[in-house]
Amino acid sequence: MSEFVVENLRRGIAAAVIAAAFAGPAMAKENGPDIQGVLEAAYAKYKDLQEGANADYIPALAKVDSKIYGIALVTPDGKVYTAGDVKSEVSIQSISKVFTMAKVIEDDGADAIEKRIGVDATGMRFNSIVSVEFAQKALGGPEINPLVNPGAITATSMVQGASRAEVWKKIIDFHSDFAGRPLSVNQEVYESEAATNQRNQAIGALMYAYGFIKSDPAQATDVYTEQCSISVNAKDLATMAATLANGGKNPVTGKQVMKTENVPEVLAVMATAGLYDDSGKWLYHTGLPGKSGVGGGIIAVSPGKFGIAVVSPPLDAAGNSVRAQKAIADISNALGGNPYATQPAATGKKK
Repeated sequence: MSEFVVENLRRGIAAAVIAAAFAGPAMAKENGPDIQGVLEAAYAKYKDLQEGANADYIPALAKVDSKIYGIALVTPDGKVYTAGDVKSEVSIQSISKVFTMAKVIEDDGADAIEKRIGVDATGMRFNSIVSVEFAQKALGGPEINPLVNPGAITATSMVQGASRAEVWKKIIDFHSDFAGRPLSVNQEVYESEAATNQRNQAIGALMYAYGFIKSDPAQATDVYTEQCSISVNAKDLATMAATLANGGKNPVTGKQVMKTENVPEVLAVMATAGLYDDSGKWLYHTGLPGKSGVGGGIIAVSPGKFGIAVVSPPLDAAGNSVRAQKAIADISNALGGNPYATQPAATGKKK
């Protein structure tokens, strides 16, 4: 994807955030849509869906209850709507990539991500090693992105700290601020991933060899593995998404977690690379910047309108929750969430 397209996507999302800030939260109108009813309808529609299967390449994920199914939506004025099981926790997995990327952008600026890692979709699998070789040899520079494993491990390595503990504290605190409560790690998942992440270790070493990671690739991979093991529920994830929808201000706690001007870059990368190999299909059908994780969660952002999340562990072949994709698409369509679905301006002539 060209820099021109990425920049215009970024500007479009920024315009949506700014317009919503001046217009006020559209979803909060007294006579607006029945948000709770829309969530309950989507929950009921897909409750008995039997498609998909839990991720099993990480042994601990195969044991997660596949019947967990919860939907949460949070508006910019802090209203929380839920349906189904929003208390059961799953591991955040790749959704964490969004917030570590956001941390790097917040601390070092948007250029740090674009110049060190890249912001283009790779067109290859999320854990592809070939994509690293192709970017380095054929393109002569960083043409990856922070939402695939090579870029995500590199982004984790860019979080500054004098020790591993300091780096980790910055990451977990930032995630917790987005969620609006202290988050913790599922140790069983972390240990299971750490015992089976040899491919990620190889990716970290390769990124170090090519100079993307500046030091200690083993630590970067281990911290990345731990961040993927953070436990979250649907309400946590929806609040995290809503914080992005609300220009970086957590609508539940009122804390400004990141600068408003840094949010569009985060959303732009989510839009182009958030749902693994099906990112283009997702954007085509919903228009929403989103991010999935193999733990079964998906978040999506309608700038200025809402953040939404669904947790349901069974995944499709691309690694995205089956129920979550369907439920979010239905809910967003019912609530007018697609930021590209604009109405033509009135052109009536004055008499």
